Amino acid sequence: MLYDELRITPAVNASGKMTALGGSRLSESVTAAMTEAGTGHVVMADLLAAAGRDIARATGTEDACVTTGAAAGVAVAVAALVAGTDPARIEALPDALGHPDEVVLQKGHAVHFGAPVTQMVRLGGGRPVEVGAANKVTAAHLAAAVTPRTVALLYVQSHHAVQKGTVPLAEMIAVGREHGVPVIVDAAAEEDLRRWPATGADLVVYSGGKAIGGPTSGIICGSAALVAACRAQSGGIARPMKVGKETVLGLVRAVRDHAARAAGQPAEGGAQQTRMAALADRLGALPGLTARVVQDDAGRDIHRTEITVDPGGAGLTAVELARSLAAGSPPVFLRDHHAASGRLAVDPRPLDPAEEQQLERRIAEVLAAASGDGAPGAGQPAAGTGTDGSAGGCERRLLVTEPAGLHARPAAAFAQAAARGGVKVVVHRADDGRSAAAHSVLGLMSLNIRRGEEIVLRVEGEAGEAARHLLDELGAIAAPGTD
Repeated sequence: MLYDELRITPAVNASGKMTALGGSRLSESVTAAMTEAGTGHVVMADLLAAAGRDIARATGTEDACVTTGAAAGVAVAVAALVAGTDPARIEALPDALGHPDEVVLQKGHAVHFGAPVTQMVRLGGGRPVEVGAANKVTAAHLAAAVTPRTVALLYVQSHHAVQKGTVPLAEMIAVGREHGVPVIVDAAAEEDLRRWPATGADLVVYSGGKAIGGPTSGIICGSAALVAACRAQSGGIARPMKVGKETVLGLVRAVRDHAARAAGQPAEGGAQQTRMAALADRLGALPGLTARVVQDDAGRDIHRTEITVDPGGAGLTAVELARSLAAGSPPVFLRDHHAASGRLAVDPRPLDPAEEQQLERRIAEVLAAASGDGAPGAGQPAAGTGTDGSAGGCERRLLVTEPAGLHARPAAAFAQAAARGGVKVVVHRADDGRSAAAHSVLGLMSLNIRRGEEIVLRVEGEAGEAARHLLDELGAIAAPGTD
């Protein structure tokens, strides 16, 4: 596999359909559509127009525009309202050339989703105007902020955004109608493609790579005139955001499949609740953990297992548990939005049954190691196996004598040597069993290995002469001057 050649270990994703973890697991039909697109050539303008019409049937709008993602969708939607279809103004963006450029949004909606949404507004030539307080905004705040320089009102529908104490979308649309100002809705992770356009919003932005299950992409949908202005931005700021034919066909197939599922199948919430309740029972039996099923805090029909970590019983905090899982091999990612308050969550959507079992095993291993009860095969590698591969692999236990430990330059040298070696090696702390891939600098540094601490280097898979030579090289970096 190419991942193996690149020395990349695929992750176990229990966090959700997250950009940082590659978005969605693509279906066979989506990958087949992308492969079909990759085998020939097409007039892109024709494809984009046809794809927009096809997607618009699923959103219930006049037209739609394909983008590289929801973030690009916000930028392009703003650009369309700032510059319209005027080529000179399009080519001048993000400089609005003195034309109206203000985009009004509630302060609690000025979120950071991996980048600030206000930066997307600026990329489109807009000037964000935040109104009210994070937890208190009224329709009067919005109306007072509208001036002759206002080009749009922006509403962010997201678990990142504050919704309590703020103006609901219906009231924002009413303010927009009263003042003749269009409303943009950022509904990136939403599943219902018809709900948000049906509110009367002028432009709605979706992610194609999250709930829809497509490749990394986005959708802007709305009236034919406004979508035409969105497409016109390909001659300006949208040029570096262009999408390829493979992404376009993959997204079209994903939208069709998503619409078919929504029309022909019952909601998945019930099945998720049953599955997550069973997982909660199993995880709740582990020391220091309590677990229950909770619904998505943005109101979507998604049900997750919420894990509350008691540091006294578990031997570590929720933050430390999440870090240990992410630093291991394979890396396991929980939903950690509330980790600082002691809560983690498991999202069922990206997990297949085998990965769910792997997740449970890794949590049990980390907890066993944290409590000092870790045993070979349960979070800590067996000691004394030697380097002859007699235990099905190849191990070496050593005392770190490098003055800097495995930090900074030594960590980088260690990871580079591991990547060159052509053999997969995992580094385990001997005291608590935490582990990381040897070729990952960040993973190594997360273990916080210092001089005088003991580690175990373990080869995964078949061990041979190359593995023994690599362990010699890695040992010389971690413990220079020793035999």
